[in-house]
Amino acid sequence: MTYNDTFIRACYREQVDHIPVWYMRQAGRYDPEYRKIKEKYSLLEICKQPELAAEVTLMPVRKLGVDAAILYSDIMNPVASLGIDFDIVKNIGPVIENPIRCAADIDRLRPIDVDADLSHIMETIRILDRELKVPLITFAGAPFTIASYLIEGRPSKGYIRTKEMMYGEPDMWFRLMDKLGDMVITYLRAHIANGGKAFQLFDSWVGALAPKDFEYYVLPTIRRIFDELADLHVPKIYFPGVSSGELLPLLSGLKADVIGLDWRVSITEGRHRLGDKFSVQGNLDPFVLTAPMKVIQERAKVIIDEGMQSPGYIFNLGHGLFPEASLDKLRELTTYIHEYSAAAISKGVGVTR
Repeated sequence: MTYNDTFIRACYREQVDHIPVWYMRQAGRYDPEYRKIKEKYSLLEICKQPELAAEVTLMPVRKLGVDAAILYSDIMNPVASLGIDFDIVKNIGPVIENPIRCAADIDRLRPIDVDADLSHIMETIRILDRELKVPLITFAGAPFTIASYLIEGRPSKGYIRTKEMMYGEPDMWFRLMDKLGDMVITYLRAHIANGGKAFQLFDSWVGALAPKDFEYYVLPTIRRIFDELADLHVPKIYFPGVSSGELLPLLSGLKADVIGLDWRVSITEGRHRLGDKFSVQGNLDPFVLTAPMKVIQERAKVIIDEGMQSPGYIFNLGHGLFPEASLDKLRELTTYIHEYSAAAISKGVGVTR
């Protein structure tokens, strides 16, 4: 099997023969084989076993035929190296034993030590670099999203403690942003050094902020991350999470190659808000996958048709896969995306370069 670089070419707005596709959380609980593994090991236990983590990463590539792999990991993994104790609790998410509530808590955070604390993740990446015939996307959680867990102590709907720190203790907030920005930069640089072929910065919950708050309290750190990683010759993706359409016009000048869109803004409108300066990725509502296959294909067709109107498009969901999603429907959807887009491109439909 030859190496499939379609995803890389789409990230760089180069010519492609078909629209590439991968799915956020494509290595996950929708797969019965993965569920059996999870009966024996927790997410964090899998991450600490490089051979097993690599196998879980490879499973959807083999089963679905996607154009990229996404590292099996969790955005919380690097914070352990800072001295944060946490667990991933079933049906809740990250739960922090020692949440950040004061300046002393921030002062106690250590610099990340990838070699000492995260060597198992680097070994997983090296294994996948040898095994994969598609690009490996690695990832990190963006500072706001990580901070929201560290401050709230667990997932939150209102982010009241987080915003309380932002508004009431801005000096403390920016010190935390600086430390988390340093963590992300070091962590992602290590990913690429060990064989990652692209990275995605997940800012899953930043859509909870008003645009002016995002611009003042968060965007400077996001810009610094991409500025300091600009020398890495790999595609760089920023996913500003759900409900983030109003933030898109603020991303102009960001040294990213791709912006991920959620399903609340169309591909066409998303490109317009971004000034058509980036490749775009997205954005099927994940829960459309509960519909009959005919409906799924109809919704996918609309998105693909919009995506092909300008160079630089990657099909994905607007957020991650959920446990009830169907493996068979995902496989069929992947085939449909490939075949429909390849036929359209061969006929000169849309813009592919």
